[in-house]
Amino acid sequence: MTGPIITLRALGKELIFVNTFKAAKDLLEKQSAITANRPHFLVCGELVGWDNTTPFLQYGDKYRKHRKIFNQHIGTKSNLVIFHPTIEAEAKQFACNVLRIPDDLGAQCRRTIVSCVLQISHGYTVKGGDDPFEGMAHRAMGSIAKSLTPGYCLMDWLPILRYMPEWFPGCGFHKDAKQWRNMVSDTVNMQHEFVLEQLAKGDAVPSLFSHALRGGLMPEDEDILKWASFAVYLGGSETTPYILLAFFRAMTMYPEVQKKAQAEVDTIVGNDRLPTMEDRDALPYVNAICMEILRWNVVAPITVHTSTQDILYEGCLIPKGSIILPNMWFILSDPETYPDPERFDPERFLGEHQQPDPREACFGWGRRACPGERMAESMIFIYVAMALATLEMSRYIENGVEHVPRYEFEEGFLRRFKPFKCKITPRSKKAEDLLQG
Repeated sequence: MTGPIITLRALGKELIFVNTFKAAKDLLEKQSAITANRPHFLVCGELVGWDNTTPFLQYGDKYRKHRKIFNQHIGTKSNLVIFHPTIEAEAKQFACNVLRIPDDLGAQCRRTIVSCVLQISHGYTVKGGDDPFEGMAHRAMGSIAKSLTPGYCLMDWLPILRYMPEWFPGCGFHKDAKQWRNMVSDTVNMQHEFVLEQLAKGDAVPSLFSHALRGGLMPEDEDILKWASFAVYLGGSETTPYILLAFFRAMTMYPEVQKKAQAEVDTIVGNDRLPTMEDRDALPYVNAICMEILRWNVVAPITVHTSTQDILYEGCLIPKGSIILPNMWFILSDPETYPDPERFDPERFLGEHQQPDPREACFGWGRRACPGERMAESMIFIYVAMALATLEMSRYIENGVEHVPRYEFEEGFLRRFKPFKCKITPRSKKAEDLLQG
C-alpha cells in the first residue's frame, strides 16, 4: 500500500488510508475541524453503549466537555505532578513483582498498569488475585474487540438489521449487545459509586474523578465525568501494558541498548536511590528508548476518523462521510523515514540528524489526539527507568538453548507481540534492597 493516500470502496463506503506523516498532518491536524468525527459504530457504540466514552464519541459539545476534563486534570505536566508518587510507587512494586514471579511477565504488565490507571482515574487500589473491580471492567471491555471484529456483524454496513428480531439470520448480535450493554453500564456505575462513597466518608484519595467532583459540576455534567473517567481506564489498560511488555522484549533482543541505558541511569541517578520523574530531563537515552518503543511496537496500528465535508487533497477528492484511516503502522515502519525499521534503535532520536518523533503518530493528530498522552508518557518513562535501574533482562536459556524473541505479532485489532520468555534478575544486591525498602 503505497502513496500518501489510498482510496478503497467497500459496501458503499469510501475508505481513505493515510500513509505519510505529511498527509496525516494535512488532513487530521490542519483540517481537524472537518476530520475529527467518528463513524457511527451501531453495535459497539449505540447498542452496547461505548459511544458514551471519549474514543467513540461523535465530535461536538459532549466530546469537548470530555476533553476539558482531561485537560484540567491530566492534560499537562503540571497537573500530573500530584500523580507522580502513585506512578513511581506502582513502578517500584512492579519491579519487585517480576523478580518474585518472572514467568508471569505479561500478566504482571497488565496488572500493574491497570492498578496505576485506576488509582489515577478513580483513586482505587487493585487488590491481589481476582479483583472484582478490575475483573468486571476487563470483561466489559472484551465487548469492544468482539463487536468490532470484521465479520462479526453486518449491521454497521446494513443498518436495517437493527430492526430485525434476534431469530432473523445474522441478527444474533442483538442478544450479545443487550448483555454487553448491561455489563458496560454496571461497570461504569460501580466505579462512579465507589468514588462517591469514598468522598462521603472523607476517604477519597486524589484522582481525576474526585478532583473534578470537588471542583463543582452541573448535574448533567456528572454523567459526562463518569464516562470520561472510565475512558482513562479504557485507553490506558488496553495499550500501555503491551508497550511495557515490548520494552522487556527489546531489552532481551538488544542487550547493548540495555547496557547503554543502564550506564546513563547509573551516572545520573546513582546507586543510592531509585529514579523519579524529576530525573526525566537528564536521561536523554532513556527517553529515546521510550520513543523507540512507541515506534517499534505500534499497539493501535490504525485509528478511525470521518470527514464531515468534501475535501480535495492533492488532486484527490475525499467525499463527505468518508472513513479516514491513518495507517500508523505503515507510517512508523516506512524505511524511507526510519531505515531498518524492524531494528530497535533509540539513536534514531538523538544527535543532529534525528528521525521524526513517533509520538505524534502514536497518540494521534488534531482534535482527536489522545487526551491521556501526558499521563501515558509519564508512566512509560518511570516504568522503563525503574526497570533499567533495578533489573537485568536477558535471554532465557532452556536445556542449553537460548530463546531469542522474534519480531512477530499476534493476530487481532491491536498489534501485540507474540508471547516470549526472558530471564529477569536483580541488577545488584543494592538494587534489590532499594526495591524492598
